[in-house]
Amino acid sequence: MEETVLVQRKKRINLKLGFLKKDIVFTISLTLAAASCLIHPPKLEYINFQVLISLFNLMIAIKAFEDLKLLDKFAIVLLNKCQNSKSVSAILILLSFISAMFVTNDVALLTFVPLTLVISKKTNMNMMETIILETISANIGSSLTPMGNPQNLFIYSHYGLTPIPFFTTILLMAILGICSLYIVIRRLHKKELKVQLTPITIKNRTKSFTWGMVLAIIIASIFGVINFQIALIVTLITALILNAKLLLKIDYLLLITFICFFIFIGNISSTNTVQFFASESLKDSSSVFFGSILLSQLISNVPASILLANFSSDWQPLLLGVNIGGLGTIIASLASVISYKLFIQSSPKESKSYIIKFSIYNFSFLLLLTLIQYIILITFKIF
Repeated sequence: MEETVLVQRKKRINLKLGFLKKDIVFTISLTLAAASCLIHPPKLEYINFQVLISLFNLMIAIKAFEDLKLLDKFAIVLLNKCQNSKSVSAILILLSFISAMFVTNDVALLTFVPLTLVISKKTNMNMMETIILETISANIGSSLTPMGNPQNLFIYSHYGLTPIPFFTTILLMAILGICSLYIVIRRLHKKELKVQLTPITIKNRTKSFTWGMVLAIIIASIFGVINFQIALIVTLITALILNAKLLLKIDYLLLITFICFFIFIGNISSTNTVQFFASESLKDSSSVFFGSILLSQLISNVPASILLANFSSDWQPLLLGVNIGGLGTIIASLASVISYKLFIQSSPKESKSYIIKFSIYNFSFLLLLTLIQYIILITFKIF
């Protein structure tokens, strides 16, 4: 009897540990938030509800588009016209770049990496390089819009930005990135082939149009044209009427992770030690730029942007730094972790090879964009 009880307890512990191991970023954020509460009591004002609500709205709309398979249809139509492996890779990488601007970098990769793996199996081609370049492309493409990734959404809301200053700041970096990707794509191996994927039919055009309108309202709320609370009401009502199950498919752990980071950063930002260190380290725009890139390599660019925003009013180098900083280590951007997990599920023996090649490509892009962007900013005295 006692042995049975012990086995049951062990299973429960393993289940709990398995849950925590499943999303390591959530586990870290929860641990940091809990530990920081011992140092300083948390306050409700630490939490940026506009960011959370906007992110929640986007996730619902994006899940709706996933269910309707709109991105898949568009991608398959283009891919069926390809004649060689290089054109297939080029289209997948370009689609990752463009879609990440509107549906976030992680959703773009959740859409196109599995599609790439399907093509890889059908054509018996190793498309590891393509997946790595898709990841880089999605991270760069997502930098172009406030809703492209969580750190942009936070910075845009936190500093109360308007579209023109935002786009003029980030546009050059995105152009440099896509030009660099073009050069790399031209060097990819070319193999003649004909991809034939089963076409997807959009079953409900009315729903597609409705969710397109909802997404437009959400984007308008992010740009400050519409109140974000109104966008929340419209999104919730639409979901409840058209497909209430969407509310169960949301990544609520991501929202809780944000709350944990808000609490942790709010708590430690209130301590004298951190305030002194930040004030000494973040004296000018250059230090914010390089500090955000370095910190992103260690704790990823989302928490890095939240932390540094508490100590600097200089949003331009921060915006550039955390977006460029999404390149580099595999944890620099959470979207990179998604690609890695999807790839090793399909090819577990190539994990080491993937990490090595991923690091070579990403650090090359990181160094190139950092250097060129900094030289341009110094030359034109933007910093």
